[in-house]
Amino acid sequence: MVLLTIFFCIVLLVLLVSLVKVNPFIAFLIVSIVAGLLLGIPINKVTASVQKGMGDILGQLLIIICLGAMLGKLVAVSGAAQKIAGVLVDAVGEKYIQWALVAAGFIIGIPLFYGIGFVLMVPLIFSVVYKYKLPAVYIGLPMLASLSVTHGFLPPHPSPSALVALFHANMATTFIYGLMIAIPAIILAGPVFAQFLKKIPSEPLATFRAEELPVEKLPGAFNSFFTALLPVLLLMLTAFFPYLNIKDPGVAKVITFLGDPSIVMLIALIVATYTLGIKQGKSMGMLAGSFTDAVKDVALILLIIAGSGAFKEVLTASGVSSQIASQLQSFNLPPLLLGWVIAAIIRISLGSATVAGLTAAGIVAPLVLQNHINPNLMVLSIGAGSLAFSHVNDSGFWLYKEYFNLSIKDTIKSWSLMETLVSVIGLVGVTVINLFVK
Repeated sequence: MVLLTIFFCIVLLVLLVSLVKVNPFIAFLIVSIVAGLLLGIPINKVTASVQKGMGDILGQLLIIICLGAMLGKLVAVSGAAQKIAGVLVDAVGEKYIQWALVAAGFIIGIPLFYGIGFVLMVPLIFSVVYKYKLPAVYIGLPMLASLSVTHGFLPPHPSPSALVALFHANMATTFIYGLMIAIPAIILAGPVFAQFLKKIPSEPLATFRAEELPVEKLPGAFNSFFTALLPVLLLMLTAFFPYLNIKDPGVAKVITFLGDPSIVMLIALIVATYTLGIKQGKSMGMLAGSFTDAVKDVALILLIIAGSGAFKEVLTASGVSSQIASQLQSFNLPPLLLGWVIAAIIRISLGSATVAGLTAAGIVAPLVLQNHINPNLMVLSIGAGSLAFSHVNDSGFWLYKEYFNLSIKDTIKSWSLMETLVSVIGLVGVTVINLFVK
């Protein structure tokens, strides 16, 4: 009954948005309340769960998305995006630009949360798309595949790092195995799969579109790259800080503060306001207008993401993940496959990769000790399962759909299938490594 209820709510959500044309935010509110009541949450606590879910997810993403949109708008209207696109194509050629973006996404994805990496790299994707009249999904999805793979497979990302600790695995060994799986997963689910997506129509978010400027009015290449990638550089520096063996607690507190993604984005926007704004002859009034337009463009996205957070919280608060996991535990499957299956089903049901991974880990942890399973491979198996078939109950689905301005059908055909390919290839990779590692 639990799975049927979740299935009914997901179908209701899809019908409301696609068939009835209800605003996705309102549709999420309706479905979240219906789901809470059907799953047994007390009627006086349903709205509290909805509000908590919206607050939790916006607390994580509101500042990052708004400041990221402002930074992206400035990178676009200043001509920096046009300059970056030109330099990249001159370096690798238009034929290989997709691979250049995949490599950039992989490098950037290692130290960054997926959502931050997405917001930072979208302007770069769209600058190439607009300048060279290329299909947006074909160019953009492979880079997002590399961001997704690093998020699910590779420490120091939160979910794989938490799984490493839970299974007492080795961080370095998990990273090496994860890298062995990540590379073929990115290639197959990225550039190879994208070959079939060239005809998907997409008119990306207007905030990152700017008029093409004459060459003499463009900022310099160093200024363009440095400013656009400054958040990445700052986050990478703070990620390496623990390895510098600096034990002064005061310094550590300052670095932790400066390394917070919200602070990083604020610093980057302030720097960009000077380097791509004032230095290029723009007044603060002009810049303020651009920033206002950028926030207007992402306002609906924020509401939709808030709605997805409400739906996820209702499902989590009802204890659905534990019920699903306990039912699946009785299946007579090999432990590595069982971990993947549990994580995949919870991910598909709830939409959260982190909740899916940690719930599955709690269920299969005793099996790892009893059956002498390689803990590093269990981390990767669960990580792969937690990426399976992202759809309408996942905020990442809506982030991609709204930024690329796609229909639900085309989002499922591109984004959802890409995530599923990554998940399945990850499981195959774990199985192959397990044949050679004991």
